[in-house]
Amino acid sequence: MKTRHKRMAFILAGLAGLAVAAGLVLNALNSNLALYISPTDVLAGDAPKGQTFRLGGMVVEDSLRREDDGLTVHFKVTDSANTIPVTFTGILPDLFEEGQGVVAQGKMQGEVFAATEVLAKHDENYMSPQVADMMEEGEKLKQQQQGGTAAVPQTP
Repeated sequence: MKTRHKRMAFILAGLAGLAVAAGLVLNALNSNLALYISPTDVLAGDAPKGQTFRLGGMVVEDSLRREDDGLTVHFKVTDSANTIPVTFTGILPDLFEEGQGVVAQGKMQGEVFAATEVLAKHDENYMSPQVADMMEEGEKLKQQQQGGTAAVPQTP
């Protein structure tokens, strides 16, 4: 075998190895990807079926209900236009409360979002930019549905 052919075989083997490594990395990244979706998008059917994603919005006032086991809680998350019921088994963050921003990670199980992780805001003034944008879009959609055209107040 000539030197030129050996060099070509070595280059092709290296490229094949690089392609396999890139494929494995992309597969690992894709399986760990958690999309961020609003309740309106979930009800519109834009949520990935059978995949983990993050649901963000505000906890609806008077929707928190605890089961007798002390760990399972049920609450509702809204983006001002639509509401999704959420169930979570575990310890809620200290800052979790009704009327505050929340991001829950989990999967849809029928009509209920089964959360595996719940994140709450970190102080009284913070709301993640994604949740703030979703809330603003929800307010706009709600006003359009009601036929109003009033300006939506900006969140800080």
